[in-house]
Amino acid sequence: MATTTTTIQEAPDFNPSLRPSSSRPYSYKEAFIPALTTQCHASNLLQLPNGDLLCAWFGGSIEGRPDICIYMSRLLAGQGVWTDAVKMTHDHTRSEQNPVLFRNPSNGEVRLLYTSQNAGNQDSAIVKQLISADGGVNWSDPTVLFSDAGTFIRQPIVVLQDRSWVVPIFKCRAEPGTRWLGSDDISCIRISKDEGKTWTEREIPNSFGCVHMNIQRLKNGTYLGLYRSRWADRVYLSTSPDGLDWTEPKPTILPNPNAGICFDLLPSGRVVLVYNHSSKEDAIGRRDGLYDDISDGTDTRANQATKHGKEAFWGAPRAPLCVGWSDDDGATWKWKALEEGDGYCLTNDSEKQRNRELSYPSILAEKSGIIHVAFTFWRQRIKYVQLREDFFQ
Repeated sequence: MATTTTTIQEAPDFNPSLRPSSSRPYSYKEAFIPALTTQCHASNLLQLPNGDLLCAWFGGSIEGRPDICIYMSRLLAGQGVWTDAVKMTHDHTRSEQNPVLFRNPSNGEVRLLYTSQNAGNQDSAIVKQLISADGGVNWSDPTVLFSDAGTFIRQPIVVLQDRSWVVPIFKCRAEPGTRWLGSDDISCIRISKDEGKTWTEREIPNSFGCVHMNIQRLKNGTYLGLYRSRWADRVYLSTSPDGLDWTEPKPTILPNPNAGICFDLLPSGRVVLVYNHSSKEDAIGRRDGLYDDISDGTDTRANQATKHGKEAFWGAPRAPLCVGWSDDDGATWKWKALEEGDGYCLTNDSEKQRNRELSYPSILAEKSGIIHVAFTFWRQRIKYVQLREDFFQ
């Protein structure tokens, strides 16, 4: 449960070296990825065939400002220290956010996809990409992947059984003359049968308020999709026989505070989700909107009508950060806390260090049983933790 205090808490030692924790009753190592900026948020992990681990995130002063760019660090295989952050994007006219990494299995190219928007207006976002042919050492110049305004991403491309690429997107929509708030966002998938040269689109049925769609192929060959909720109520779930035709998202028992989620499958087929075990029921306050910290004084959000009988909720605590797991493809869940805190997020202001969210996880599970997790720590750093399956005991 969140508390009302907004005083600055003492930050931990932001050590980039991977080290064990004596206070954890399970196998656990942690490190804080080096940063070049005041704010760090929305990390995404990718493991390369040589064992190197890449982590991308966005950083700058405050989300939505034009100094927000994409950064990257690497944990070399067999090493225990994250490399210094490298600035990946350089367009200082737009806020560039939500990086996702993908490796093309046919030729080994690594792609870095990210959003690019005007200030805090997510309905102005387009999607850009960089491409690397040498495992993320050297990169192409940016190109526009999706040019239609309001297109947002958070989760990586999925390769289906027929080798089609599917990238989950969500559309940030607002009525003319009003500012985007999130109450009319929907999820879609974009499909490419030529490795990203051309794309078609399918809308997820009745997905209003369900965003950040994360797709994984289950052990039985079908596909599972999990979603963040703009309503700050529950994690939502839908299924597909082929990764293309999806059922309507339905709420699970797991809460969601309108914050990012991420899941993967263990070698056993167990579904493992990292998420915030909180919702609007835990909120002590509410923000008028996500970007009040950079409002230009012309905000017309109050004129935006409630959509679909509901309204997007911002300000629910983004903590604790928990790991949930399901052994029946998402029908039932167990969970355990990974990182505790009050999750105060009634401000995005990292300059005054008031935000204490533990949020926006990325998870990768190796066949060896090692589980990699990265997440936002107080918007000041990206924290990386390494778990093994004894976590679930």
